[in-house]
Amino acid sequence: MFPHRIVELLNNSDKGEACMKEYTGDRIRNVAIVGHGGAGTTSVTEALLYRSGAISRMCKVEDGATTTDYEPEEIKRKVSVNATLAPVEWRDSKINFIDTPGFADFVAEVKCAFRAVDSALIVVCATSGVQVGTEQCWKLAEEAGLPRICFVNKMDRENADFDSILDELRSKFGKRVLPLQLPLGKEENFCGLIDVFKMKAYKANGNDSIEMDIPEDMIEYANEARAKMIEAAVEADDDVMMRYLDGETINDEEIMKCLIKGIRHAVIFPVLCGSAYKDIGLGRLMNAIIDYTYPAILNDFVVTNEKTGEEEIRDANAPMAALVFKTTSDPFVGRLSFFRVFSGKITGDSIVYNASRDHEERIGTVFTMRGKTQIPLKAISAGDIGVVAKLQYTATGDTLSDKNAPVKFAPIAFPLPMYTRAITAKKKGEEEKVATALSRLMDEDPTIIVTKNTTTKETLISGMGDQHIEIIMERMARKFGVEAVLKAPTIEYRETIRSSAEVEGKHKKQSGGHGQYGHVVIKMEPLAPGGGFEFVDKIFGGAVPRQYIPAVEKGMRESMEHGILAGYPVVDVRITLLDGSYHTVDSSEMAFKIASHEAFKKAAEKSAPVLMEPYYNLDVLCAESMMGDVIGDLNTKRGRILGMQSLDDGMSCVKAQVPYAEISEYAVDLRALTQGLGTFEMKFDHYEDVPQKLAEKIISERAAMKEQ
Repeated sequence: MFPHRIVELLNNSDKGEACMKEYTGDRIRNVAIVGHGGAGTTSVTEALLYRSGAISRMCKVEDGATTTDYEPEEIKRKVSVNATLAPVEWRDSKINFIDTPGFADFVAEVKCAFRAVDSALIVVCATSGVQVGTEQCWKLAEEAGLPRICFVNKMDRENADFDSILDELRSKFGKRVLPLQLPLGKEENFCGLIDVFKMKAYKANGNDSIEMDIPEDMIEYANEARAKMIEAAVEADDDVMMRYLDGETINDEEIMKCLIKGIRHAVIFPVLCGSAYKDIGLGRLMNAIIDYTYPAILNDFVVTNEKTGEEEIRDANAPMAALVFKTTSDPFVGRLSFFRVFSGKITGDSIVYNASRDHEERIGTVFTMRGKTQIPLKAISAGDIGVVAKLQYTATGDTLSDKNAPVKFAPIAFPLPMYTRAITAKKKGEEEKVATALSRLMDEDPTIIVTKNTTTKETLISGMGDQHIEIIMERMARKFGVEAVLKAPTIEYRETIRSSAEVEGKHKKQSGGHGQYGHVVIKMEPLAPGGGFEFVDKIFGGAVPRQYIPAVEKGMRESMEHGILAGYPVVDVRITLLDGSYHTVDSSEMAFKIASHEAFKKAAEKSAPVLMEPYYNLDVLCAESMMGDVIGDLNTKRGRILGMQSLDDGMSCVKAQVPYAEISEYAVDLRALTQGLGTFEMKFDHYEDVPQKLAEKIISERAAMKEQ
């Protein structure tokens, strides 16, 4: 065990809780750990915690006891679902690691984390290489303007091939991807690293490493890597580059300065390697983070001044400004708000101003978290990440600022949900509980959208994919004690007519005393799409008394709510009241309404009724190489391809119109088709007739449901 870990454990044993000293922003680094699911982001996080002395025992994901995967849903699936804070102390500095999920359904967690950090650590599996999630994380980090360090994990595995992975990284992300370390040994014989800058080898030896000369068979390999590193480094500084091109020898100190500059400006992307399982390379990884990435207070930031409405660039010395990048609900503590302080300081027992909601919030105890463990702090200074409980008005994406100098950060841009289900309470009488739970869950996860369909009367929940929604259901049962049932949303079919008909409807009933009498003659004709419903009164001479005409119109409108084919609403119809008759004693509003129902049914049967289905405009974003597969799949779904557009970075957009009945599961289909890389947006456009054979099937299924 490392000496500093012994000291920390002794200190903590007296207090009975984790503790951490406070750091100024120049000694803080904020790093998101990202990668494809299964690349080992959580294992790397766990190894970094262990190597730094933050935890005394390193657990495996398979054991379900890692620090950052502690939610039951994560333990059950053995995958990360949440972005989890994991601060460590190293070389008299603090590194706030955020372990993020690697699957596409939880990309919002990555986007939230990227708003709180200054750099990204991209974990790549030494056997699987660059995968879909790797590319997605790289792209998101690029959009956020974050420096990136690549860490090739699992170098001790069978078939681990560093050269192959490096070629893949350079092929995908450019020649600025540079190895600063090379592996010593291969697969099960992997035992250490070669430092390309220092030109020394370091062999693992228990908790330490032994410095040694580079093996002779690797000297040429290491020299080539160093030459490439120097060439890339000097390009980061024009003056140094000119001297280098003139043949001047550049000393190591200047090379290092250029290297740091290139990494911080995201023009050089260093590649390191190691094994989380064997605890090889983790200390040097943290050294690289401290040496190469931005101290938290060196990054200027952009806000909108609430008083002037203008954008401003500020630094850490400006009045207090913080962004809430994540919200969770703890069953014991309540709502927890995670925030990054960009300037000023937030102290415990203080009041801050939520500029996004125009509300003051009282801050209680401020703390940081390592997984689910709270570590109390007196204050959260500029550059640091903190947590506070029980804020009343604050949600994810809100800005906390000084009331005398209010500012707002740009909101977090969340992806649109792509998968929708209808949700109902499992037990009768628990509808209100489900609604309350969904509201609380939306606070935690802004990519969940709950809506009410006024036509079908269904409550709809939308998320990023089937796995996302499934986990939301489990979380709702665990946290709020209420269960719900999911099903495919009811498709909003419509009925209309394609020809005209003139009919009469008569309702006559005599049963002693007052009878019932209503008689109408109507003409039914189709309107253009989107025409809705028109009622035209052409009664002359009082054939139908004026007081009964509103009842006729009301009867027609009621009849349109349930068509004659399958009981779906009827649209785009004009009803003209031509004639009728009445009885001075037996006629009533009700009698004329019933006569109207009768007339409507007769007219609809004679006017070539058809069933219509909703068509949606679909914009599918995918890699250009996958465009053919996407188009072929849309063709099988009765889609019409409207166009294709080539975008940047080898991406393409396929535009199509597709019936909703074919794409209610499209989030799942597209993920399988594009290995998780494809995304889409859809918007209702119009209704079209359902093909005859399919219409017959829908009508018969609807009839069977009514019988049941």
